[in-house]
Amino acid sequence: MSKYIILLVFLLPTLSVAQNVRGKIINNLNDVLVGADVYWQGFNRVATTDENGEFVISAEGVPSKNLIAVYVGHFTDTIAIDQENYVEFVLEEIASLNAVVVTDERPGVIISDFNPIKTEQLTEAELGKSACCDLAGCFETQTTVQPQTTNVVTNSKELRISGLSGVYNQVLIDGFPMIQGLTYTYGISSIPGTLVKSIYIAKGANSVLQGYESISGQINVVTKDPDNTDKLYANIYVNSFLEKHFNLNYAFKQGKWSNLTTLHSVQPANRVDRDEDGFLDLPLLTRYAISNKWKYGKDNEIGWNSTVGIRFMKEQRVGGQSGFNADRDKGSLQTYGNFVDLTQTELWTKTAYRFSGAHNLAIFASGYQQNQNSFFGTVLYDAQQTNFYTNIQYEFNYTPKNVLKAGISYRYLNLKEDIDFTDNTLLRTYAAQYLNEESIPGIFAEHTMQLLDDKLTWIAGVRGDYHNEFGFAFTPRTLVKYNLTPSTIVRANIGTGWRTVNLFSENINLLVSSRDIIFTENLAPESALNAGINVTQKFQQDQYSGYFSVDFYHTNFQNQIFPDYDTDPSKAFIKNFRGTSISNSFQAELSLKIIEQFSWKLGYNLLDVYREIEGEKQVLPFNAKHKLLTTFSYEPLSKRYHFDMNVHWYGKQVLPNTESNPVEYRRGNFSDPYTLVNAQFTYSFEQFEIYTGCENIFDFRQEQPIISSDDPFSPFFDTSSVWGPTRGREIYLGFRFRLP
Repeated sequence: MSKYIILLVFLLPTLSVAQNVRGKIINNLNDVLVGADVYWQGFNRVATTDENGEFVISAEGVPSKNLIAVYVGHFTDTIAIDQENYVEFVLEEIASLNAVVVTDERPGVIISDFNPIKTEQLTEAELGKSACCDLAGCFETQTTVQPQTTNVVTNSKELRISGLSGVYNQVLIDGFPMIQGLTYTYGISSIPGTLVKSIYIAKGANSVLQGYESISGQINVVTKDPDNTDKLYANIYVNSFLEKHFNLNYAFKQGKWSNLTTLHSVQPANRVDRDEDGFLDLPLLTRYAISNKWKYGKDNEIGWNSTVGIRFMKEQRVGGQSGFNADRDKGSLQTYGNFVDLTQTELWTKTAYRFSGAHNLAIFASGYQQNQNSFFGTVLYDAQQTNFYTNIQYEFNYTPKNVLKAGISYRYLNLKEDIDFTDNTLLRTYAAQYLNEESIPGIFAEHTMQLLDDKLTWIAGVRGDYHNEFGFAFTPRTLVKYNLTPSTIVRANIGTGWRTVNLFSENINLLVSSRDIIFTENLAPESALNAGINVTQKFQQDQYSGYFSVDFYHTNFQNQIFPDYDTDPSKAFIKNFRGTSISNSFQAELSLKIIEQFSWKLGYNLLDVYREIEGEKQVLPFNAKHKLLTTFSYEPLSKRYHFDMNVHWYGKQVLPNTESNPVEYRRGNFSDPYTLVNAQFTYSFEQFEIYTGCENIFDFRQEQPIISSDDPFSPFFDTSSVWGPTRGREIYLGFRFRLP
């Protein structure tokens, strides 16, 4: 029945009389202005432009028909509204030789008033509140995403939403699925924070345009634009472990062409073992990366526009016991160590032709190849992956309120993995050559409608994909937004999602530990139904402004693959789980901006993530049922400096069962609650900025994160039981230089 309802949606005529005014704000250089404010003269009703520079504001009951647009660094403009329901502002940039124009005045977090699904946009202002050395470090000040260390020896990380593994949220780089398969293990750590312009975070089932994944949510990382960034940007960072980061960006424009070249390097820290367990607290990381991004034209202009990006990266990670030497001890039983050597080349493009304001055709294409040679103790792991993705999408705005997007897509993945042992005293059985080759053509359509005088926005989407091994999969999704008032918005979404599993790259801790890996059956795709609801209340007074948001998301898996660590401590059993597997996530957040100088936020998460086995509820490990976040920022009116602090409190977490281990290798059933406090101070000169900070100020550390660290070649060695910070307090110092 749901299939017919969705098809009927595309045929609905939508004629209504608008009581809202929609529009767009650009500057005299034809750049869209994101975060510009629009308000009615003499009336406290404000709208903010989204990532496309577009806005919608209610005209109901306003005393004046004069609409005012404001953006920092630009002259204010006013348009008298008569019968129009769509206007376009063109704001003139302020040019002054005697004044410094501050352009980074956008809010740190923007919640779009237009998107039917709640979307949090983290801007450069928000990212500047912490060191943000890499993508995993860009979420210190927000509630929705939880960075999680999955293995303490390799320091591999994932981004969790709703208490679910990071594999269930779709991470996009400039709208492309670049974090997938082999790149999942270290991919989010390889994106430097200095390359990031903004991050869009959305929970639950999202648009079908980017694919069939995003079971728990979607994170889209937008890198800096060549035509809208500093001409020269440099960043140097060093921490108390003496790990060093160097970044350099250079941009130029010539006519309709613009280019951004970036250089990124990480140099290893000292060998540190503060807990004296014989293992390094963090791996020795060496990375070099270069990227180049070309852009031609603008996507809102008639005719051709194109963006092309290319990146090359080489990385080495060395970890394990403190005395490990990769050249001498590789694969030996004398000293446990891990060594990862990987290279990756990426190429992507978005090319479009705009026929008119109503018709646009866009082609998205990306490809990358990664080669990885690595070993973990006596386990040798070599892998190569080739990935290709393309999406041809046609957009038709057949009325100002109705948009139809449709197209075709194709994905190809070829992942080869070779696993062997230099010593097999533990009688492990999974040494083999593994090949995963996927070819997935797809077709999709998505219809956006404005109803009930623009108070209701409805997106209905559907896609069908054919997997070369598993056959056809149908993915319907629908998203609704209703404006109860101009400042009170209710959103709801429901839809299905599915994904195929790449076991080793998504569970690298299986290779690092001593467990044998037992496949009990062929693995089918994971699939789930996700439904959620959100209420956002925005407010603005003379002395303060902000928002309050509350949401609930429910995920119900029809099939899930989660290694079984509890049946036998020396083995991990891999099989399909088609029983009851649920994630319930509740989140509430209050954000305030007070007299332009103070910002404060309080967020709370409640997670209930469990399975039912033989009628008994089993809570999944490594999820704090209760979590609190509070942030505080102060910036004087001079904007000369700012101070930022964030505090995270984590409740107790269920831990894997270790009762069958020897007494000395057992752990409790629950972790301890703990608190992390981070702070940063930034001082700005004309074009130069210095920042210093401390993460984990009170030096909390999880004791004995590695089980059997005294005998890493025993059957009980396990590095995956990480529920808290393991390296303690980290002090850092950094310098930024900008040439606009």
